[in-house]
Amino acid sequence: MSEPISLLEGLASTRAIRRYTDEPIPTSDLNRMLFAATRAPSGSNRQPYRFLVLRDGPGARAAKELLGATFREMWGAKRGSDGYDRGSGARDDSPKARMAWAMDTFVDRFERTSVVVLACLVHWRGGDPTEGASIYPACQNLLLAARGLGYGGVMTVWHKPVEAELKSMLAIPDEVSVAAVIPLGIPAGSHGPVRRRPLAASVFEDRWGESAPWAHDPAGTGHTSWRGGEPRG
Repeated sequence: MSEPISLLEGLASTRAIRRYTDEPIPTSDLNRMLFAATRAPSGSNRQPYRFLVLRDGPGARAAKELLGATFREMWGAKRGSDGYDRGSGARDDSPKARMAWAMDTFVDRFERTSVVVLACLVHWRGGDPTEGASIYPACQNLLLAARGLGYGGVMTVWHKPVEAELKSMLAIPDEVSVAAVIPLGIPAGSHGPVRRRPLAASVFEDRWGESAPWAHDPAGTGHTSWRGGEPRG
């Protein structure tokens, strides 16, 4: 187990982890992560989240194969359309190229991921988009708990093209949707301070576009490079 970290440190250093070792996650730690996930708030305290855990059973293996093939197809399309091999992506040492390498590793090894969690939402408003507010806090709790225990994960919705097939394969009822797929594992890399826009660029006061003079980042905060409102890589 990793050294304990504070809640605020966890919030500032929980990266999207896409590279994992082949070591399994002990069930005791998996239990702790999912317990934390189910402590999340939800609308009217309905607690409509359900978590289908895929490890090494026959259903899990079939589902991981389906998801792995779909993720590779989705990443291939995104890599081309977003120009990951052009511009700075042609330099091996650029953030863009490092992201592409991490994504290649993620999708190529998906079937070997120790744990894949399907975050499922039991609908009560006929699929109203606001229902997501009752499951995504639980997903974030899961990722924060993973960070606190020395694991890592990433939330993705690349399952959507095969959701119907996935639900049929795993006997997920019609009134339930798969809101997110969250792979978890022991990081092959590491967590660390995340890079985001400066706080002052994201916080307004009194009216839209009015800066909040008190909004500033702690000393030493690293930032994503931005131009024209979009991240540069």
